[in-house]
Amino acid sequence: MSAMMPKRSKYRKVHRGRLKGEATRGNRVAFGDYALQSMDYCWLSGRQIEAGRVAASRATGGAARIWIRVFPHKPISAKGAEVRLGVGKGEVEYWAAEIKPGTVLYEIGGISEDKARTAFKRVAHKMPIKVKMIRRLPTT
Repeated sequence: MSAMMPKRSKYRKVHRGRLKGEATRGNRVAFGDYALQSMDYCWLSGRQIEAGRVAASRATGGAARIWIRVFPHKPISAKGAEVRLGVGKGEVEYWAAEIKPGTVLYEIGGISEDKARTAFKRVAHKMPIKVKMIRRLPTT
């Protein structure tokens, strides 16, 4: 399967923008029992997201249900290595998800806590930022 990217988008290229603030949405466990939460800012590429998914599914042996909570909507453009200035913006190199501290990246359900911890440890090695495992809050 190729790297994750949108089927279609309104604009081909977007401004870089700036990542600031903490995640106010998508910052708690919603589907599974355990989740992997970011502790830093980054642009997470579609390839990195897919690598994390593969690592999680291999670590659990297909026994767990895995949810990916982020999607790469942002096109990241780049120019060639030795291109002169002034010829415009480069072509889209890859698609990225904008990650803020507190964003839930993956969720796992249907397995024990220690198995989820080992699976998330494998996924954490694929991530370019610090992450931590959180659990679902008990319902009252």
